[in-house]
Amino acid sequence: MMNTYNNPVLENLPKHLRRYVVEQNYDRYSAIDQAIWRYVMRQNYAYLKDIAFYPYIPGLSKAGLTIERIPSLQSMNDRLSEIGWGAVTVDGFIPPAAFMEFQAHCVLVIAADIRQIEHITYTPAPDIIHESSGHAPIIGEPEYAKYLQYFGEVGSKAMSSAKDFELYEAIRALSIIKEKDNAREEEIQLATDRFNEISSNMGEPSEMALLSRLHWWTVEYGLIGTVEDFKIYGAGLLSSIGESATCMNSNVSKLIYSLDTLNYSYDITRPQPQLFVTPDFAYAYRILDEFAEGMSFRVGGKLGMERAVASNNICTVELSSGLQISGKFVFQGLGEDLLGVKTVGATALAFGNKELEGHGKSYHVEGFSSPIGSLLGVNKKLEECSFQDLDLMGIRIGNLKSLYFDSGILVSGKVESILFSDSGQLLLISFSGCNVIHEASGEFLFKSEWGIYDMAVGHSIVSVYSGAADKFAFDPDINLSSIRTEKQVISSDQQELHGFYASIRSARENGFTNNQLPEIYDNLRESYTKDWLAVIELYELAIYKGDGEMADRLEEDLLIKAKENPDLSKLISDGMLLAKTQPINLELVNK
Repeated sequence: MMNTYNNPVLENLPKHLRRYVVEQNYDRYSAIDQAIWRYVMRQNYAYLKDIAFYPYIPGLSKAGLTIERIPSLQSMNDRLSEIGWGAVTVDGFIPPAAFMEFQAHCVLVIAADIRQIEHITYTPAPDIIHESSGHAPIIGEPEYAKYLQYFGEVGSKAMSSAKDFELYEAIRALSIIKEKDNAREEEIQLATDRFNEISSNMGEPSEMALLSRLHWWTVEYGLIGTVEDFKIYGAGLLSSIGESATCMNSNVSKLIYSLDTLNYSYDITRPQPQLFVTPDFAYAYRILDEFAEGMSFRVGGKLGMERAVASNNICTVELSSGLQISGKFVFQGLGEDLLGVKTVGATALAFGNKELEGHGKSYHVEGFSSPIGSLLGVNKKLEECSFQDLDLMGIRIGNLKSLYFDSGILVSGKVESILFSDSGQLLLISFSGCNVIHEASGEFLFKSEWGIYDMAVGHSIVSVYSGAADKFAFDPDINLSSIRTEKQVISSDQQELHGFYASIRSARENGFTNNQLPEIYDNLRESYTKDWLAVIELYELAIYKGDGEMADRLEEDLLIKAKENPDLSKLISDGMLLAKTQPINLELVNK
């Protein structure tokens, strides 16, 4: 159930998207979590102010973010609502189509969890650091916000394959296990092997797979400017204190962003070997639009139908009348000629993304089929005919009528009902005692004993896209991933460490006595010799207090830890450098 925030953007969020939303539960964040957030944000602010796209730094406060504390979703929504955006929390990775649709509705999707200290520089799992401090600060730039929303609109229509969902599940499983507390090596290896097996056997990339590449190389890992002079704007870089630095190295190639970027796949588990530079967001918008021109939702026709069939997923075919048919499609044709539309299994009909009454999955249980195209010898398109036009053609309720299509399909039966849209487009003609046959082949497409035949009206297929037209009506019990993020269980031993971090935070926020820091440090050193982040926090406070003796003790300990643990050396040295060069001011921090 979705949190209720005072943000009109979220009030307009469709029901089917609300089912992905989880409670943030702010109390879940421990003092260690807050220290991780604070360390990353302190480093990011100090480093990124010189290399990030300018709106990033002022954008932090515009998005309701501070350096000191993990943001609450309410504080973010209070600020984001001022620029027409909102934010919700979700459980880790959600399906790409849903992620894109949130974006289309100007809603940032933020993973509620936060990375563990072992992955402080980078995590393959989405977390609140990446989603909030990476994406949100740039939203205040109008051209970027326009690009992001448009990407969502395009992405929510992209056709996916069955392989795409397998890959999504594998990525989700791998990211969860890597962030799992005390994950076993064999668990990680098993998930890694599964991911590698699927990712290396994807076959021809789907629209969503290709679109995800454009999203990755812009929204997640994009640079802006020129290949010689650029700034970071991609959220994956802005939220990674490791990769935001290494990406500036010359061994990471900087290439001009173009549609050729589609040829570059990516691996979320490793640093990227190359990055792409766009001159501005209007240019990135044009590249996206160029790609969208070839997508099924704009192309429609036989090509779109073939992609729907190949996807083996629920898709929607929209006819020129505006009638929308949602289900799993199979090819209905003779040779290479497309004769009509056909689904197998539960199918629903809709108009304007609203399911037609009496034409949901419970009615069209076994599928749906209908010819498309022109009637032989009739100049006017059937969907453009009025009641009077139909009457002149002998298509009236209670009459026996035969309709012969250019494709060679003959529909013969008694007219039972005629359905128009509110705007006057003819959508459906229903027949009883109806036979539908392709005369050239003699194949029956429908037989009278099967019941009422609902013939879709539409001269052509104008759009084909992923998912159902009325998503909530079609799938009210949406199948969320069975793989859930695992919440960290704090052992009794860890409880004490959390207590030390809580004491340090309290000292920063409420003040401390001269003896308090040495007492915390002595107890910490006795029980947790390997912990380094708490020592950095104490080091900052000692420098703030002007306690040179205590600062020297802490610095000596930190230098020893850095020497004994090379993997921590840069983290420790960066933390010490910042404490010295940009000491904290608690009077400002706690305002």
